Amino acid sequence: MKYFLDQFGCVKNQVDAENMMAHLNNAGWECESSAENADLIIVNSCGFIESAKQESINAVIEWRKFYPDKKILLAGCLSQRYAKELKESLTEADGFLGVGDPAQIVEKVSDWKRRITTEDTEEHGVLCTKNHHSSVKIRVLHGKNFTDSMQINTGERPLLSLPGSAYVKISEGCDNNCSYCAIPLIRGSLVCRPIDEILDECRALLNRGINELCIIGQDIGAFQKLPKLLNEISKFDGNFWVRLLYIHPNHFPLEILDLMEKDSRFLPYFDIPFQHASEKILTSMNRFGTSRQYLKLIQTIRARLPNAVIRSTFMLGFPGETEEDFNTLLDFQQKINLDWLGCFVYSREEGTASYSMKGRVTIKIAEKRKLLIEEKQIPITEKNMDRFIGQIMDVLIEEQIDPNNTDDENETIWLGRLFCQAPDIDGAAVILNDTKNNLQTGTLVKCKVIVRRGFDLEVRTI
Repeated sequence: MKYFLDQFGCVKNQVDAENMMAHLNNAGWECESSAENADLIIVNSCGFIESAKQESINAVIEWRKFYPDKKILLAGCLSQRYAKELKESLTEADGFLGVGDPAQIVEKVSDWKRRITTEDTEEHGVLCTKNHHSSVKIRVLHGKNFTDSMQINTGERPLLSLPGSAYVKISEGCDNNCSYCAIPLIRGSLVCRPIDEILDECRALLNRGINELCIIGQDIGAFQKLPKLLNEISKFDGNFWVRLLYIHPNHFPLEILDLMEKDSRFLPYFDIPFQHASEKILTSMNRFGTSRQYLKLIQTIRARLPNAVIRSTFMLGFPGETEEDFNTLLDFQQKINLDWLGCFVYSREEGTASYSMKGRVTIKIAEKRKLLIEEKQIPITEKNMDRFIGQIMDVLIEEQIDPNNTDDENETIWLGRLFCQAPDIDGAAVILNDTKNNLQTGTLVKCKVIVRRGFDLEVRTI
């Protein structure tokens, strides 16, 4: 039995997909890189904003057009949020699976597997399956023909991330209740994992050669024992990175700066979503910070960690956003001098507090404001990246570019990341014509930054 995964959404959703893959693999399924050769197509969906929802629905419809006889399962956030509606309207899907317990996927597809296996056995004799993850324990309950309960070490799951890097999800759900956000509707209230369980996962990942642990959650600042968790990780031996992602500015634990000053493995990279700077808009968003408080936070971080890199996100077009509010955000953008910035337009989501708010901003105006913010960020980011030129730092090697895709077939190009570049969202470190070193993906290599090219940094191994 073979399955193909079509992955959508954020990296938190990606971890869910990896755990589903682990359960399927241990139930006798095999992951297939092509939908054409798979018996089952899994669309792991995003349900956060309208465009993402439509993208996942379109995927199911398109797969059904291509493969009318294959089984299609819609999993993830969209399936969780609109379970009843989709069962009635999205007839292209054979089944639906929400979030919460990845192990349920085995029971969900067990009947399909039994029918297809029977058909294959009748037609071809014996159907053989291979389990590639025999180290994971499986317990099959009496009287059931599917795996009813599995105990999986999440550090042994298949990884969808680039070589050398893995995401470690330390919590689920969120209690911030931002007025625009559907996450609590989908994922529920905040639930934190036990520290010992997280540490076991981190050890397992490091033991299998992972060099970057990306700590994630809807808001890892809400994980009250975060400083304790990081201190325990600091006791691990070896050279590896720990990257912290998604810390709500109101919950930033300043104690973690103590550890970062002492242990360079904990990267001075901070993803702090401010969303806006107008106090009126922040209050409407149910985010009770101020631009002055945010500036003070960043000043504190930079004073203690001069090499700190700050990423944030801004939302444009929230209900009630006036030109004055927008100008406040533009002014804040110049003052806070972010290294990286992502912008997105407000999406009106049913069930959220902002859904019925008055003063809606047209998409045209919101998109125009987004474009202006992005244009003004370009020189800020470029100047901030220039400060790394001449520095010697580790680069995490991720991939080699196929010579056939370069202008010069004799040129070798490797791509990787410096500490100032988070996976998938920031620029890259580019290594040209390295013939002296036997570079390997997933490894950390000492390099010197030579020049900036756009948002990327060209480096040379030393």
